[in-house]
Amino acid sequence: MTALLRRRRYPSDTTDTEWEILAPPLPAPASTTPTGGHPEAHPRREIVDAIRYVVDNGCKWRALSSDFPPWRTVYGFFARWAKNGVLEYVRDQLRRQIRVDAGRCARPVTAIIDS
Repeated sequence: MTALLRRRRYPSDTTDTEWEILAPPLPAPASTTPTGGHPEAHPRREIVDAIRYVVDNGCKWRALSSDFPPWRTVYGFFARWAKNGVLEYVRDQLRRQIRVDAGRCARPVTAIIDS
C-alpha cells in the first residue's frame, strides 16, 4: 500500500526495526490472495500501532485515539488475527529470535517438575 503513514507520536508506535520483524509473519492481505478481497483501507503498520496503543495504555477499543484507523477496523483485525492464531505465531517468532540473539536455544528445553 502506498498510502502515507501517520506521523509517529506514541511510545507504543513501532520503530522501523520492529516493523521489519513484525511485518513478515502477518498474513497476506486478502486482496493479494487467489480468492481475492477488497484492498485494505489502512496500512498494516497503523493497525499494528493501534493494537499496541490499546495494549500499552489499557484503554477500551472505543477510546482509541482518533489519529489511528477507526476502532472497529482495528478491533476487526485484532479479532481475526487472534482467532486464526496469528498473534500467537508472531509472539512465538519473536521469542525465538530473542532467545537466539541471546545465544540460547530457539526453544526452551528445560522443564521443572515439582511433586
